[in-house]
Parts: sequence; structure tokens; C-alpha cells
Amino acid sequence: MSQNNNTPTPHIKADSADIAKVVLMPGDPLRSKFIAENFLEGPVLFNNVRGVQGYTGEWNGERVSVMASGMGMPSIGIYSYELYNFFDVDCIIRVGSAGALREDVHVRDIVLGMGACTNSAYAQQFGLGGSFAPICDYELLSCAVELAKKEGLRYHVGNLFSSDTFYDEQGGGMRWQKMGVLAVEMEAAALYMNAARAGKKALAICTVSDSLVTGEQTDSAQREKGFTDMMRLALDVAANIQKNRG
Repeated sequence: MSQNNNTPTPHIKADSADIAKVVLMPGDPLRSKFIAENFLEGPVLFNNVRGVQGYTGEWNGERVSVMASGMGMPSIGIYSYELYNFFDVDCIIRVGSAGALREDVHVRDIVLGMGACTNSAYAQQFGLGGSFAPICDYELLSCAVELAKKEGLRYHVGNLFSSDTFYDEQGGGMRWQKMGVLAVEMEAAALYMNAARAGKKALAICTVSDSLVTGEQTDSAQREKGFTDMMRLALDVAANIQKNRG
């Protein structure tokens, strides 16, 4: 549903026509800029409110946007809600970093978030009277799996843990390992809930930046610019989804 009378918003200074139907959403504005400048053809800046950069260009002949979400569920909750409900966006693909919770998930591996457990109270706003299980869109997930296989990428499919706390006093992330959760990050659950409520599509594609099990890690420069396999995979998913609908 388009609600153009509500645009631009306090957070996105653009019109609906400026933004593609599929948006890649990294947390870091610099990663958004990197994707636009190194992958998209003819990228045009449509937003820079609060330094949260959004661009629209083309990838493999299809129109694609990329815009940062900031860190955490409150932040991605705002941006994804506005994109879905005010700017008529159909799909959001999160491209971010995650910390591995299992020994067989290594630095630079890709994790496709089939579901997103969380310690957040984000779902309470919906008044459901129970626990909501945030899941991705199957069409996006199956497309990502097929493309990852074709491209020979090392990937894992399973649950993410979307945490409200980066510095957890109780070390809660490792407890989720016992439930088979692959990696911890901070945004996917809110994105999946907003997509479900809006009747839209979402998928989190994360590159493992560090391991809570082995201590492996990457630095900030590698996280900003080095996760190109994830970026290219997400762009290929975005293009394929639109081609299939065309």
C-alpha cells in the first residue's frame, strides 16, 4: 500500500518514485555508500538525513536501492516501517555482519536468516498475547540459497539471534547456541516483524565478522568494504526477484 501523503518522512527525505521496490539495507551508512559506488550503475543519492545514506541505481538491468538502517532494532524498525508503509517498498534485504555462535560457522561465511530469535520486546506492540516467531520470506530465501550454491559460496541457513544488547553482562548469546542458533546480530527480528505486519518480504543475509566460539574476528575496514560476496549475492537476489515478477 502506498501512502505518498506521508512522504517525505522525518527520517527519509525522498518521494516513493525515488526508491526501488527492493532495498538492500546494511547497518552502516558507509557500507551503503560502498555498495552504491562499487556495484550500482548510475547511483543517485535520495536520502542523507542524519547521515543515513540511501541510493538508487541499477544492477543487472534491474532498479535496486540501498539504504542504511543504523544499529539495533529500534533503528531498523523505523526505517523499514517507513519504507514498507510510506514508500511502497516490497522487499528489504538486510546485508550486515554477525557473530558466529557455532564452531562450524567461520569468519567470512554467509548466514541466511531463516528465522530470528530475539531478547527484544519489539513484538509487544502488536498485542498478540503470545510469542511471535519472526521468519524471513521463503521466496527470497530459496532464491538466495540457489544463487549461493551456483556461485560456490560458503553459507549456512538457520536461526539468527537478534539481540538488544551488544555488551551483554550475562553472556546471553552463547546460551542460544544450545538451541542451534547460528549467529548473533541486532536487527533481523524487527525487520521480519515489520515485513509480516505490512504484508511485505524480508531476508537477512549476514557475513560472519567474528566468532564468539573461536575468537576469530575482522576489523572495521574489512566489515565496511570486505564483505563483497554477501553484497553481490543480495544484489543478485534483488535482481532475480524483480525479473521473475516482470
